[in-house]
Amino acid sequence: MSGQRARIRRRQRTFRWGVVTLVSAFFALPLLGMLDFTTRGPGGVGRSGQTWRTLADFGAVATDYPTLNDGVVTSVGLAVLTVAVMLLLLVPTMTWVRLRVPRAQRLVEFVCLLPLTVPAIVLVVGLSPIYTWLTGWLRYFFGTAISESTLWLSLAYVVLVLPYSYRAIDAGLRSIDVRTLSEAARSLGAGWPTVMWRIILPNLRSAVLSASFLTVALVLGEFTIANLFSRNNLQVAMYLLGKSDAQISVAVGLVSLVFAFLILFAMSFVGSAGQGGALTRRLRSRKESA
Repeated sequence: MSGQRARIRRRQRTFRWGVVTLVSAFFALPLLGMLDFTTRGPGGVGRSGQTWRTLADFGAVATDYPTLNDGVVTSVGLAVLTVAVMLLLLVPTMTWVRLRVPRAQRLVEFVCLLPLTVPAIVLVVGLSPIYTWLTGWLRYFFGTAISESTLWLSLAYVVLVLPYSYRAIDAGLRSIDVRTLSEAARSLGAGWPTVMWRIILPNLRSAVLSASFLTVALVLGEFTIANLFSRNNLQVAMYLLGKSDAQISVAVGLVSLVFAFLILFAMSFVGSAGQGGALTRRLRSRKESA
């Protein structure tokens, strides 16, 4: 009997490693092809590291490839703004709905998951009148420089990331007793800002980081909306650069892909969502002693 179980375990282990190997090859082969292309010498003869040396020289990139430099800076700014707006919008709203209006959870879930069914080009058509009105209003009050900033695309990107961020934060909220923790904190005199900052967020650390990582990965890889709005971000800059210097463009694409993979891989090492801060542990200990 024990021998049969050992054989089953070996077969399962072999199957798992086989699947992991196939999936790894599926993702690794295109990356190796990109690396091979970027290390080809002049005329495709021999090997050269000139492309990577150029890319590592930030001063040369800023001087020789201003579009790429602007796209990288803009994408970083878009990622930071999108994460901030997404967290400010979702965490308080989902917490309030779970505490005060639990019947509205299905409605909030439907609204957050709706962007999955809307193609990006349709989303651009719907957002165009809104951005036209927003640009005119901003130009009137703040001038052309602020109204024409690409960073305003973060509002559209928040809509794109809603389904993924909602699922991550919802999983974190389901893993903790939000009602008990918030009522315990309120009974000790804590205001709602204190409850959110010192009780809810520490317990949602894993969920918030997962949602943020997913948001950063999506923003860094977004092309359609920025291109249709005639804005420059990392992917648009790579597309434009590919027409004049394909090796640099592919090298930047390889770096962004590896960075996105590392971000998603890092999600598996994030701390448990159920581990809160010291104040949360104090509240739990008081509840147990009572």
